[in-house]
Amino acid sequence: MSLHSPSNVIGFHSCDKEVGLKVLNGQDELIASQNSWDWLGEGIYFWEQDPVRALSYAVESSQRKQFNKIPIRTPFVLGAIIHLGNCLNLVESESLQILSVAYEGLKKVMEEAGQKLPKNKENNRALDCKVIQYIHQSNKQEGIKPYDTIRCAFPEGDEAYPGSAITSRLHIQICVLNKECIMGYFLPLPLEKFKPNL
Repeated sequence: MSLHSPSNVIGFHSCDKEVGLKVLNGQDELIASQNSWDWLGEGIYFWEQDPVRALSYAVESSQRKQFNKIPIRTPFVLGAIIHLGNCLNLVESESLQILSVAYEGLKKVMEEAGQKLPKNKENNRALDCKVIQYIHQSNKQEGIKPYDTIRCAFPEGDEAYPGSAITSRLHIQICVLNKECIMGYFLPLPLEKFKPNL
């Protein structure tokens, strides 16, 4: 990550209150998401610099508007200081080239195996997940240092205003693969705004 910036970021994780408090008090750890539809592949997901979006997602999950294998009963936001380390930073041209090469490699492998590439369908990002997994597998086979984190912008939602290329729920997400890159957890302030259930 020495050629990239920033090296440290603030992330916010959407979770259930019970889980968040246990992690905050050192009684538990966050578990990596391992869904086939996770757009950045397996890892622990954080909203970069956006506790409002994290709380919104937690609330939506508690109302079953978002699907989580681990249910969110009481919406909660956990702040984290994250060292990006060896980061696949997909807001940089160099990393996007890695993504393009990986897609072509995966396509060739699957065609040779007589299989079809998965497709992205709305919130199910099966193709993106498969391409990211292929990058990790290829790096392992070639003896390349594994990524600690992945960082990417996601243009979600409707137009911010008519004709805009900016979307109403645009955000940057961090996917942490190496838990040692999480330097610490905290409660975001003000508590009354981000912790209505505390």
